[in-house]
Amino acid sequence: MEARFARCDATSRRAVVVPASQTGDRVTTTLDEKRMAEAMDLAASVRTSTAPNPWVGCLLVAADGSVFGGATEPPGGRHAEIVALDAARTAGGPDAARGATVYVTLEPCAHTGRTGPCAAALVAAGVGRVVVAVADPDPLVAGAGLAVLRDAGIAVEIGCLADDVTEQLAPYLWHRSTGRPWVVLKTAATLDGRTAASDGSSQWITGEAARTDAHRLRAESQAIVVGRGTVVADDPSLTTRLVDGPDPRRVVLGAAPPGARVHPCLEWSRDDGDLAALLDHLAAEGVVQVLVEGGATVAGEFHRAGLVDHYVAYLAPALVGGDDAPGLFAGSGAPSIADVWRGEIVAVTAVGEDIRVDLRPRHEEEVA
Repeated sequence: MEARFARCDATSRRAVVVPASQTGDRVTTTLDEKRMAEAMDLAASVRTSTAPNPWVGCLLVAADGSVFGGATEPPGGRHAEIVALDAARTAGGPDAARGATVYVTLEPCAHTGRTGPCAAALVAAGVGRVVVAVADPDPLVAGAGLAVLRDAGIAVEIGCLADDVTEQLAPYLWHRSTGRPWVVLKTAATLDGRTAASDGSSQWITGEAARTDAHRLRAESQAIVVGRGTVVADDPSLTTRLVDGPDPRRVVLGAAPPGARVHPCLEWSRDDGDLAALLDHLAAEGVVQVLVEGGATVAGEFHRAGLVDHYVAYLAPALVGGDDAPGLFAGSGAPSIADVWRGEIVAVTAVGEDIRVDLRPRHEEEVA
């Protein structure tokens, strides 16, 4: 069972800036926040199944007070708003949504892709008010959905629980804003920062609950990256087994030995490009979040390249002692205390017998 020790409201260092023209009047109430929190719960329930689309939740409160919820379906399926509209119509007929208030965690889309535009569907349904948490930075949306609603005379408010939803959707918002995947670096170590004993043995430093939690990170990611050294030493499958969810695409930096359990995988060599080029390649294939699970060499390379957006460090209540056991990062460390990397703690959580620490790189203005 998890118990949260501490949490701050830090948002991504690469937060999406919503233009003032898209914010509208923020007249949301405590009841609105309660409803939006329920929409967030719906979004969380589909976190692992919607990529490359965003995991969105929608709550529709009909004029008679009836409540209907929806969450984004897997790619090609209905968006959250359509699921909620369909539920309302099934229960109350074709006009069930007329005059309703709709709470949605992300700006409704206004373009036609594999599905029709949600903003137009809300207009056609005759809803009276739409409360949106955050605008969608996707160039295909980017305020167009809000404009469609307002042009139809629908009351629109944006910003309800914006910080919380920005955190929930951070990988998607970053991907759509920059064109690159959100990179999560996962590490596991003892309290003195050792990833193995001096003989190289490391199974298991952390307990079962932490390992299960790490598999949840796999399920949330569309690609997982390790180095050839990890494949040779551990022969991992890199699949999602301890929780329900899809397997991420497996990426090996270097050549995986024939017969390794990681096959089939993408083998990325230096001839293919640097780590930034790898991220660009994965983004082009619809990867929203990348999980880096490699050893000290790979972890150090991503860290020093400044490509990590979120650090997840599992710490076991154990001490190896001495200085002959491997640490988290290979290579040269900070030459002086002034050069030490310092992150911003997002959360500290008890996971079974271990501790999970979530960190983000600090905002540039905080580092200066």
